[in-house]
Amino acid sequence: MRATRLDLRYLGCAAAAFAVAVLSGCSTTEMPVSSTDASTQGVLALQGAAGGAGGLQVVRDLPPPINTHNGQEQPLALNDVLEVDVFQADSLDRTVQIDAAGRVNLPLIGAVDAAGKSVRTLEQEIEAAYGRNYLQNPDVTIFLKESFGQRVTIDGEVTKAGVYPVTSSSTLLETVALAGGFRPLADQSKVFVYRDIGSQKLVANFDVAEIRTGKRANPRIYGGDVVIVFTSQSKIAMQNLKEALGIATSASRLAIIP
Repeated sequence: MRATRLDLRYLGCAAAAFAVAVLSGCSTTEMPVSSTDASTQGVLALQGAAGGAGGLQVVRDLPPPINTHNGQEQPLALNDVLEVDVFQADSLDRTVQIDAAGRVNLPLIGAVDAAGKSVRTLEQEIEAAYGRNYLQNPDVTIFLKESFGQRVTIDGEVTKAGVYPVTSSSTLLETVALAGGFRPLADQSKVFVYRDIGSQKLVANFDVAEIRTGKRANPRIYGGDVVIVFTSQSKIAMQNLKEALGIATSASRLAIIP
């Protein structure tokens, strides 16, 4: 009977050692992931998210969207709700919503293209339209009452992936915080921001550690951006190893008879 117990003890230890060796070997095959590979995966994923567009370009820094006065203003988008106030012409005041064609309809002048323009640009164009035939020196003020376009999509290894509102001063770190921060398996050096610039589709890779230490600027985030945080392959390998150690330890305990 003692010999049987001793044999089972050796069997349990051998099983544990074998499981650790095998799964450690698996983890070493998963851990080496170059930044080039990760960047390629990011680009391919974003291309898929963009409907398979082949014009995706990787850049170091993303320029501000067009019609934003170098990033100082956000462009208007479909479904945005605007309050249009014409000074000393109350009958022309309206609350309007940008329709599916990107236009708003106003008294006397009819449909006006609005989507993609800044508030100031739209004000100037409406003033010009009223000034041509109806008013002398019109003064138009537009308030953005409700914005559907100033939202950013956050996906990947964040606590609460989803769509979040952004302001005229939102940054990447603030946007990640809106999504509850990073999950444990996040690779904070592989945070990709995707942006449409006219007909171009651009993507940039940001390392959060570099931003926090001041080595790189905290980039502005604009409505329509997509932020994707990728998974750390080395953290996955370490998690697999820890799980393997737990399984192996349990197996050895079951095999050893006290």
